Amino acid sequence: MKAHNKWLTAPLAAGLSAALLSGCGTEQGGGAGSGGGIRVGMSDEILATDPAAGYDPGSWLLFNNVFQSLLAFPKGGSAPEPEAADKCGFAAGSKVYTCTLRDGLTFSNGNPLTSKDVKFSFERALKIADPSGPAPLLSTIDSIETPDARTVVFRLKVPDATFPSKIASGAGSIVDHRDYPADALRTDGKATGSGPYKLDSISETEATFSANGGYRGDAKPKNDGITLKLYGGDRAALSKALADGDVDVAYRGLSADDIAALEASDTTDDRGIEVTQGSSAEVQHLVFNMKDPVVGKLGVRKAIAHLVNREALVEGVYKSTATPLYSIVPAGIAGHNTAFFDAYGSPDKAKAKKALRDADITGKVKLTLWSTPSRYGPATDQELKAIADQLNASGLFDADVKSVAFDQYEKDIAAGKYGVYVKGWVPDYPDADNFTAPFFGEGNVLGNHYENATITGGILPKTAALADRAGTADEYGQLQDIVAEQVPVLPLWQGKQYAVARDDVTGLEWTLDASTVFRFWELKKG
Repeated sequence: MKAHNKWLTAPLAAGLSAALLSGCGTEQGGGAGSGGGIRVGMSDEILATDPAAGYDPGSWLLFNNVFQSLLAFPKGGSAPEPEAADKCGFAAGSKVYTCTLRDGLTFSNGNPLTSKDVKFSFERALKIADPSGPAPLLSTIDSIETPDARTVVFRLKVPDATFPSKIASGAGSIVDHRDYPADALRTDGKATGSGPYKLDSISETEATFSANGGYRGDAKPKNDGITLKLYGGDRAALSKALADGDVDVAYRGLSADDIAALEASDTTDDRGIEVTQGSSAEVQHLVFNMKDPVVGKLGVRKAIAHLVNREALVEGVYKSTATPLYSIVPAGIAGHNTAFFDAYGSPDKAKAKKALRDADITGKVKLTLWSTPSRYGPATDQELKAIADQLNASGLFDADVKSVAFDQYEKDIAAGKYGVYVKGWVPDYPDADNFTAPFFGEGNVLGNHYENATITGGILPKTAALADRAGTADEYGQLQDIVAEQVPVLPLWQGKQYAVARDDVTGLEWTLDASTVFRFWELKKG
């Protein structure tokens, strides 16, 4: 799998509390939020309306609400269930996957949705192979057959038990073959789907959605429509919009300081504002370049693992809006263990010193930690400086931090210029496979030159073939233990999801879970 824009895009951004806690503008606005409509503001952009191109959080938010997939993740669940499909199942050792469509499916334009559209949608995404698209998630597809209008048969190149989860994501969006070119992206900014909502209009600052009366599926919209206001990274503007009543919900634009301040404020409830917290599988790691002359030495990596204090990071830098992460598979995902805590325990200077001495390192280890706040948020620099301080306080390291723009950051990583750098990850689907195969399989997206034959040649192929995902726990446990022993990465924290809303908006708790699907249909006002 190649790297994409699904790298963590700072789930916590700055700016809300200043306006909200000052008490300004507490009257609710009218307009699009009245009459059953709800106004949602976020600092992300929507980079694509065509599912063959988008791989960013804003675009997938649109896809998950406008398009149907054969399967979908239920609220609060990680196992995909039928959506456009009536039923799906594996055969031939997880190499043949057959789905039967619901009867009477139609697109929002009235055209019937048949197996021809499903086949067209997947083959189109693979053919276009847009650099910012989801084609790598579909790369195990060998061929697609449509024996009748309601049956789709996927023949896979290799056993892929995670295929249902992949096609339950935005990568599985079904488009109308009459409205989309087979070998090029749609360029009119419109979208034709069969999901619970229709895209009525979109600009750089706003997208409007109305309930799709022809939708046939399990979602039951609790509102007439959504106006999504886009602030293009202007967190102060998002803050002011919520304070002034111009939006009912602020999503993906909240800083750790803001959330902590709002949750602690005695006046938040008085002003009709509520903070909703949900689970998340977003993670962040320190990554070690295995070819670097310093951190290429296992003793150095183990010493760092013995010294980093995750509790201090999440409390001091992230104000407890994240939780310490002690393995590469986050809590809440089947197969998670605590391999790094089991191997290294609480911070211990004596054990760090021993790891260095066992590697014949006696002097201070000089180290630079590389950061990029333009991608992972302004707290990233602060976080890495805190880690450098922890290392230096031991007397064993001489560490500093350098920060560069994201474009330069990615180029330098690819060129092998950094020894230690930070990476975050937003999962495509809530399965341990998505936290392991991209990092340790073929085409490692971390760019750190780590290879392990037991993982790539044994564990990953074996787990990919197991349709019973609960049966993969032992293999994923072994993989996590290997990573903790060899330390090509050091897990730091697992995020939480937050949204801030007016107290007459309900249903947010059903939109903030590990699937990362923001379900418009669960929101209700009044």
